[in-house]
Amino acid sequence: MNAVPSGVCFYLSVAICWLTAEVDASWWYMGTLGSQVMCDNIPGLVNKQRQLCRQHPKVMQAIGAGMKDWISECQHQFRAHRWNCYTTARDHSLFGRLLLRSSREVAFVYAVSSAGVVYSVARACSQGELDSCSCDPSRTGSSQDARGSFDWGGCSDHVEHAMRFSQAFVDARERKERDARALMNLHNNQAGRKAVKRFMTLQCKCHGVSGSCSVRTCWSAMADFRRTGDHLRKRYNGAVQVAVNQYGTGFTAAHAHFKRPSKNDLVYSEDSPDYCVRNQDSVSVATKGVGERYIRRLMG
Repeated sequence: MNAVPSGVCFYLSVAICWLTAEVDASWWYMGTLGSQVMCDNIPGLVNKQRQLCRQHPKVMQAIGAGMKDWISECQHQFRAHRWNCYTTARDHSLFGRLLLRSSREVAFVYAVSSAGVVYSVARACSQGELDSCSCDPSRTGSSQDARGSFDWGGCSDHVEHAMRFSQAFVDARERKERDARALMNLHNNQAGRKAVKRFMTLQCKCHGVSGSCSVRTCWSAMADFRRTGDHLRKRYNGAVQVAVNQYGTGFTAAHAHFKRPSKNDLVYSEDSPDYCVRNQDSVSVATKGVGERYIRRLMG
């Protein structure tokens, strides 16, 4: 057997320790259970999440069905990145050891998943799939924009309701923990939700003789989720590294020359790993095989 150089031993030992540590289960695992979401069978839900799951089974089905959309968007945004939003179906946390660090990538996952819940719930409301909500009831009467006056009509996406439900369900674990990591997760969750609202569009239909558009009927609609994904990827590129204050109640920029994070920024506290190592006994946490080939070359 070939001897392993000491540098590689250190490289392997650090990586294996990282890969074998425990990761808590997450509501993200819902997406692997299919359309029949059984609240008691979802590992990792805190009491508040399990309660909401039992009270709103159809909403849970919408969230579970919508998970493929935000995971697909995550994979699209990082398709040329060393970390490619790889998921592990057998892992109850879905993203495995990635979650052990408060890195930029974890910040993006929390933001895009929270945004995905808003998008899925609002869409299900508009399509009449849920008993607890429908179109936005505040969009009634008349209003105006840069083109003039219009009447609210059609079915406006009820994003405010979806944001409230996302906050209640998605944030429940972090609100229970309330440690430094939870504070960052809560911040990134909210940044994701705000991104969906940011790209709401006004869609209108004209009425009048010969297409004169003398009367307009309009409704508020969510933009394609790609716009949210593009926005969050830009926020990932400009994510702010933070340090938690001495009281553990908030955080500030980790370095004096960094800007103070806004509510729209993504925040993280730890540098990203290199995503090059694959543990022989587990599924890769990133682009599979890159680190494995590197180590084999060093070992001869």
